[in-house]
Amino acid sequence: MDKASRIYVAGHRGLVGSAICRALACAGYKNLLTRTHAELDLCDQAAVRAFFAQYKPDIVVLAAAKVGGIHANATYPAEFIYQNLQIQNNVIDCACRNACKKLLFLGSSCIYPKMCPQPIKEEYLLTGPLEPTNDAYALAKIAGIKMCQAYRRQYGFDAISAMPTNLYGPGDNYHPENSHVIPALIRRFHEAKMAGAEKVTIWGSGNALREFLYVDDMAEACVFLLENYSDFEHVNVGCGSDISILEAARLIAGIVGFAGTIDTDPTKPDGTPRKLLDCSKIFSMGWKPRVRLEEGLRDAYNDFLQNQHNRGY
Repeated sequence: MDKASRIYVAGHRGLVGSAICRALACAGYKNLLTRTHAELDLCDQAAVRAFFAQYKPDIVVLAAAKVGGIHANATYPAEFIYQNLQIQNNVIDCACRNACKKLLFLGSSCIYPKMCPQPIKEEYLLTGPLEPTNDAYALAKIAGIKMCQAYRRQYGFDAISAMPTNLYGPGDNYHPENSHVIPALIRRFHEAKMAGAEKVTIWGSGNALREFLYVDDMAEACVFLLENYSDFEHVNVGCGSDISILEAARLIAGIVGFAGTIDTDPTKPDGTPRKLLDCSKIFSMGWKPRVRLEEGLRDAYNDFLQNQHNRGY
């Protein structure tokens, strides 16, 4: 990519989008184009068309999405499928129609079947039923992958897709009901510590295994793919190892300084038993993550402490 390329980062205020902006700037890409939701509603087709017609970005990174943890996905499936389909339909189509040179679509590891062989290879997509608690979001993201492939096949549009594992880090959402597991646990253990609580109960059995990737590592992977990858198949992005939810909870409790006990609630859903991505494809291309889990969790907790008051927590 040309360092002077006009790069539109959709969703630049979110966890992933903000990290991608940092990574692009660090790599020397200074001509970044951003819009807040108030300035541009990506679900509004007419507004998106007008934006692309006026600014005609060279590169598009589609990091905008309606996201949330297991509770949010299970509670608001209609919003998750509708809004994500609207966003990606509008942005991908308009990017192609306005001669955008390249687009990176970001999905999620939840696109894969619930009982997928481990580690999960890219080729396992659509080989079995999805996890019911987040199938609406997963179906929207699968549609995004297929849309990128269709536009590449029919129009020669250089649209690529990356599927990150569970992300965490600075800029995360710590909402008590709608956040993902890492920020949810950070908030719960912090509040328990401040309240002098003797125990914290986490959802599920605690046995489910999850792979966690520091968001700035993911952002560097995105820049790497923009610069080095152009092909039909989506690309997994993870760290290559996983940890149980209970182990993650204990690690976070120690970082936060919560000294009480941790109980599990098996009446609540575990979600997919395991989601470990096979990242041999991107690893063989030359990208590897740099931040260890404990180091990343400390950064995430410091970010929470510094920003909890001005984010309306």
